[in-house]
Amino acid sequence: MRGVKVVTAAAIAVLLLAEMGPVPALADTIEAALVRSYQNNPQLNAQRALVRSTDENVPQALSGYRPKASLTLSGGGQYTDENVPSTGKLSGAQIPRSAGLTVNQSLYNAQTPERVRAAESQVSSAREGLRVLEQTVILNAATIYMDYLRDAAIVEVQRSNTRVLEQTLKQTQDRFNVGEVTRTDVAQSEAQLAAGRTQQLTAESNLTTTRSNFRRIIGNEPENLAPGSPVDRFLPASLAGAVELSLTQNPNVTAAMFGVDINFLQVKVAEGALLPTVGLQATVTQGYEQQLSVNRAFNAAAQVQVSVPLYQGGSEYALIRQSKESLAQQRLVLEQTRDQARANTVTFWGQLVAGKAQVTSAQSQVTASEIALNGVREEAKAGQRTTLDVLNAQQALVNARNALVTAQHDRVVASYNVLNAIGRLSPQVLGLKTNVYDPGVHYQQVRDSWSGVRTPDGR
Repeated sequence: MRGVKVVTAAAIAVLLLAEMGPVPALADTIEAALVRSYQNNPQLNAQRALVRSTDENVPQALSGYRPKASLTLSGGGQYTDENVPSTGKLSGAQIPRSAGLTVNQSLYNAQTPERVRAAESQVSSAREGLRVLEQTVILNAATIYMDYLRDAAIVEVQRSNTRVLEQTLKQTQDRFNVGEVTRTDVAQSEAQLAAGRTQQLTAESNLTTTRSNFRRIIGNEPENLAPGSPVDRFLPASLAGAVELSLTQNPNVTAAMFGVDINFLQVKVAEGALLPTVGLQATVTQGYEQQLSVNRAFNAAAQVQVSVPLYQGGSEYALIRQSKESLAQQRLVLEQTRDQARANTVTFWGQLVAGKAQVTSAQSQVTASEIALNGVREEAKAGQRTTLDVLNAQQALVNARNALVTAQHDRVVASYNVLNAIGRLSPQVLGLKTNVYDPGVHYQQVRDSWSGVRTPDGR
């Protein structure tokens, strides 16, 4: 019995946090798992591509400041036969051809600067959306890592329980053979063993599912996992501090704030359609054999064009009103997002506080249950306890150990949830040893690009 108890304690120690000694060099750590998930998650890589795509909105908007040039070439053949009183008869075949260059430069357009600012806000919003997904990926990786530790430990607890129940059944049968107990005691032991095997199979099934999800989220099979630890050191000291951070640093909140900016600027863009525009147009044309009497002709012209919109069917006014309603909606979305961020922070902070207390309580429960089981076994040997009392005490110990494993898991996951709620669950804050993706690099590469069809990575 004592040997089996040692195995069970070792299984529970998989999740012990502060009590653990140095981790073996070859053990897989939660930090390494987070790095793999951050680097290889396909959904995260797709979101990064979306941000790069959004970056191109800025040079598109900046094109409103830049000149537009077009080259026109024409050529063909014609035959002319005409009789002009002043010059006489003219006839002959020609090959008229010409080349023309037209350049248009906007001098004033109220919509262009607002479009540029809106595009820049779209880039900022996309980056916050990327940060949301980065935090989600890291949180999912940390959660599945701890899920596997929990489920693996529970499997070991159930297997150890099955071995103990098998020994208990054997001892009960031996005592029945010598007349110390009745057939009822044997049946009770058999029933408890069957229940223990069912619990073991359920735990193994749960572990199989968790292993599959571990492979999906982190990218490899779980092997020799080191204990996970909470990230309390990165959290503020109080709930009030956590709530304050969630209202300013949570990426869902900041993305909604940029959404307000975007919609506000869209109103300005729509209102710009009512204002005049000023542009400069310059043309240069070189023609040959345009007429029988003219062999070559060159023409150059420049003009300033002022366009004042008077009435365009009313669509411009409808668009302005629509943009204002969208702005009002986005402001309400921002308030809703802030309320949700505050609620999540309070909820997860409460779970973290409760988790700390639950770990301490569950450890005390395990210690008390072990003492109680040993005492019941000794009393049973003296005839003061029945076999059912021993089986009940054994099940109470199993339940206590499962509760301890679950409490340790919940305590770690709650700390990651709080860090996610306040917007600080990032590779930089966690100190992960990985190259952090910087969306600003691609933005600077394309922002002032005037031409070219290749992306910065060569595609």
